[in-house]
Amino acid sequence: MALDAEQQEQISAFKAWTEQYGNWIVGASLVVAAVAAGNWGWHWYTQREAAAAGAIYEQFSEAVGAKDAAKARDLAAALLQQHPSSAYATFAALTQARASLDAGDTAAAKAQLHWVIDKSSSKELVTLARVRLAGVLLDEKAYDEGLALLQGDAPAALAAEVSDRRGDLLLAQGKAADARVAYGKALEQASAQNPLRPVIQSKFDALPAAG
Repeated sequence: MALDAEQQEQISAFKAWTEQYGNWIVGASLVVAAVAAGNWGWHWYTQREAAAAGAIYEQFSEAVGAKDAAKARDLAAALLQQHPSSAYATFAALTQARASLDAGDTAAAKAQLHWVIDKSSSKELVTLARVRLAGVLLDEKAYDEGLALLQGDAPAALAAEVSDRRGDLLLAQGKAADARVAYGKALEQASAQNPLRPVIQSKFDALPAAG
């Protein structure tokens, strides 16, 4: 498949991901106590939801490790339905998308990646899903659709992956010069520790020099 160095991409995105909580604004001293109580209640609720989602995700991870595909699929579905705003649901959807691809179920993989794009509040994880979905579209020869997914600025943690995927799509369209530019940009963005860097370099070197 077109999904290269996928696990490292996910780790990079996870490191870049942080959950953000909104701050309550107190408008009058008479409601300070009520607002404080409300904040405590919301914090308790989010902690409870995170714990519940984490418990399901732990079972999901165990099912994945045991290669129990049916149980993993059911637990992932439970996470997406019961805790859609949790990061655990996003992680499960990304993992299940890869499992669906390995099983030859492209339609399910695309649906799971679209779920991440539509539901996740993390720009990094949304970008990761876009890169992976663009890889699926590359395999399907839907090049313009794949390129459209990769428009806009990408988080620094995944900028090289986005540029690399753009290069793949452009090269598949026969636009070697544009692909070379995209791969060159990816090399500029990739750190020396990025495991994708040698792959990008080999693609760049294989293309004819700019005329």
